[in-house]
Amino acid sequence: MRLHVGCAMWTHAPWQGRYLPHPLPPRERLRSYATWCNAVEGNTTFYATPARSAVESWAAQTASDFRFVVKLPKTITHERRLGDVGEELGAFLAAIEPLGPRAGALWVQLPGSFGPGDLGVLAGFLRRLPRSYRYAVEVRHRAFFDDARSERLLERVLGGAGAEWVPFDTTTLFQSPPTTDAERDAWTKKPRVPRRSLALTDRPIVRYLGRDDTARTVEGWRHWAGTVAEWLREGRSPTVFIHTPDNAEALALARRFHDDVRALVPGIDPLPEPEPTEPPTLF
Repeated sequence: MRLHVGCAMWTHAPWQGRYLPHPLPPRERLRSYATWCNAVEGNTTFYATPARSAVESWAAQTASDFRFVVKLPKTITHERRLGDVGEELGAFLAAIEPLGPRAGALWVQLPGSFGPGDLGVLAGFLRRLPRSYRYAVEVRHRAFFDDARSERLLERVLGGAGAEWVPFDTTTLFQSPPTTDAERDAWTKKPRVPRRSLALTDRPIVRYLGRDDTARTVEGWRHWAGTVAEWLREGRSPTVFIHTPDNAEALALARRFHDDVRALVPGIDPLPEPEPTEPPTLF
């Protein structure tokens, strides 16, 4: 029984010197982040397949029980829409191979235009993927949330491949008008879809987006703290990513979410102790 928590990135300017030591060379930043959280979203891979040497560095900086949820490149999911992607997929799988067990899931984030009529393409794509990895799919087309038949069809496709449905819960963000520049920007870019909290596998993954106000973010995740606690009691091993529009407090908030769940399920393992932002002194 294990809970993984993390953020959308492992380096962020507002964290430097506050939560993480500063300055840190690039090849030390993930190692320092991994003293705070035990998972991270692999968003950078959406924009380009990383060099294998970079992935080897990621593996070297993290323990074997650290988890990456690695996003497939947009050439596969958004430009080719899962069709005729053998070469691109092969290059991506070869690049991330050094992660080994750290690859908690390969994340197929689909564009909002990818709807029920495309489920045959998704089913064929998932069938062709190697069974050595777990897979998680994020959809944004409203029909999958508003139309019960479309929802069931997607669940059937995912269930047939042993893949998870990744919810991106933005309900707290859209509860009331934005109050910061980052929130206003998020309002124009983030999907407005209903909250979904049904796990399809024993490794559910949740992406939760709060507000730049910490109290509102914490209040908004009460549902998830209870849901994740129940999943743990059922023997599942969830991964939860905490976002805010500016992500300035996300690192500390991810740990706080872990603490909230641990208060409900005391048997889960604690997170590591964070690395000090400054070296110890003799006096």
